Amino acid sequence: MMIQTKCLTLRPFTAADLPAFMAIQQDPEVNRFLPWFMPQNQAEGLKLLHEQYLDQPDGEALAICLRATGQVIGYVHAEASEAHDLGYGLRRSSWGHGYMIEAAAALIVALPVSDYPFLTATHDVNNPKSGAVMQRLGMTYQYTYLEQWQPKDFPVHFRLYLLNRDGNQDRQYLKYWQQTAAHEVESGL
Repeated sequence: MMIQTKCLTLRPFTAADLPAFMAIQQDPEVNRFLPWFMPQNQAEGLKLLHEQYLDQPDGEALAICLRATGQVIGYVHAEASEAHDLGYGLRRSSWGHGYMIEAAAALIVALPVSDYPFLTATHDVNNPKSGAVMQRLGMTYQYTYLEQWQPKDFPVHFRLYLLNRDGNQDRQYLKYWQQTAAHEVESGL
């Protein structure tokens, strides 16, 4: 899948994207909210790139590139598996320009509703800017749950958002609610 937007090109990753991918993954501020540890060298970075984007990704997994230069500035993916999880990451120098909303919105429009009748997304409560992206994409807050995050192995309170795409506005995604007794519906979100 390849998508063009006003400012961006979304395309599959290639092994040649490793330096840009490493720059994103090795930024402590970006990696702080990612589930995996920062790759410490190119071999670890290439392994992660293969696992996440090159070797038969689950669903659609795309590099976010500036249309004017072709520079890889991030990634966005929508998993085809049960949760239809929408995930994303962006190089810190590209924060605050609206690129993530532009990229994620374009991917959402391109996904067949029959294959992706809904999407979920989660964010660490300590990363409210990610939640703001979800809200701007039209996703609605469902609940907050506690998870022992792996492989980093520390507790994280996640907020789950949902976007119903097939008209079923009564749908709820309760998997994480049911997996833990530590959950709540926060008010004011």
